[in-house]
Amino acid sequence: MEQKEGELELILINISGQDRPGVTSALAEILAKYEASILDIGQADIHHTLALGILFKTDSNKSGEILKELLFKSYELGVKIRFSPVAVDEYTEWVSLQGKNRYIITILGRKLTARQMASVTKIAAEQGLNIDGIQRLTGRMPITDQEQPRSKSCVEFSVRGNPRDKNEMQRQFMDLASELEFDISLQEDTMYRRCRRLVCFDMDSTLIETEVIDELAERAGVGAKVKAITESAMRGEIDFNESFKERIALLKGLDESVLKDIAENLPITEGVDRMMKVLKRAGYKTAILSGGFTYFGKHLKEKFGFDYVYANELEIVDGKLTGNYIGEIVNGNRKAELLKLIAQVENVNIAQTIAVGDGANDLPMLSTAGLGIAFHAKPKVKATARQSISTIGIDGVLYFIGFKDSFISDRNQNLI
Repeated sequence: MEQKEGELELILINISGQDRPGVTSALAEILAKYEASILDIGQADIHHTLALGILFKTDSNKSGEILKELLFKSYELGVKIRFSPVAVDEYTEWVSLQGKNRYIITILGRKLTARQMASVTKIAAEQGLNIDGIQRLTGRMPITDQEQPRSKSCVEFSVRGNPRDKNEMQRQFMDLASELEFDISLQEDTMYRRCRRLVCFDMDSTLIETEVIDELAERAGVGAKVKAITESAMRGEIDFNESFKERIALLKGLDESVLKDIAENLPITEGVDRMMKVLKRAGYKTAILSGGFTYFGKHLKEKFGFDYVYANELEIVDGKLTGNYIGEIVNGNRKAELLKLIAQVENVNIAQTIAVGDGANDLPMLSTAGLGIAFHAKPKVKATARQSISTIGIDGVLYFIGFKDSFISDRNQNLI
């Protein structure tokens, strides 16, 4: 006698226990045997401990047999299983929420604490956002700082909802990051966030841990004068163009050989080499857009493989600096124009671009790019930026893009 079709049932199963190969496959085979439909599935592995959830629908006439077989199989596999019925209207409401915006909150630092995570998630909850996914992007953390003094820890939260006040949430995140000494990024999870293609960097105090003009000034015997002007310009206190002309004039008579010596001994920022290897392997275009000098930008281009360099050209006559420059000054507005120009040449939507810088003259390009990141920035820049990195090296940019350590290891050449 043919069995009549029963009512529709929705059942959520939660499985936990020691992770091992074949658990998901074995349970899915039982569901397949009874022609159940999987409506949602999610799995996480924390220190070899499995947490698996499967929401499925089936005919009520089959549900008893399905649950019985799942129970026996879980016992055989050495995992615990829990069943929860889900009402159809509850599921319908859940589906309706999927139309809401999704955001990615990335937090990173040398180490991450429970207080930092509690504070970030509290702000998200107060804004009406619900966490629907968490993943660690960095490798396993060492137990002590002595094991790995330059360790990095990064966790990415996927949250869903429409924040009550996005700008206020962004401000609270940035204030919190400064107070608790970690870095944070809030990005809407759009297709552009998933396919950034162009990254533009400032050079001085970003890719290198110095201001080259200050190094040149020390060799010319005018270090204190030039450094004071540089710091004032980077804080946004004086016009960049005028400060640039003043500083260049003070370098008159400096021998060209000094440039070569400084270039060969530039203090490279932590993480540049690792970051550039990953970006190149992944097919990103990279550019140096600097208010510094092309001589040093070209040196970095040859060393790390940047695709573009735009900076200021020093005038040299008979092996000596004249105190003048050649061409248009690369100031803040020019950097933003160059970013848009390169994006156009590379056929990249501006939303797919990233800009990284530390000074006030970087603000135009940081605000123009799809993702602007203040890197170890001056207070004025950090106060304006929507994303910042202040606690780790510049390879922290990779985590804001969404890369995991397991993907970007030097041993893993098949990046994507």
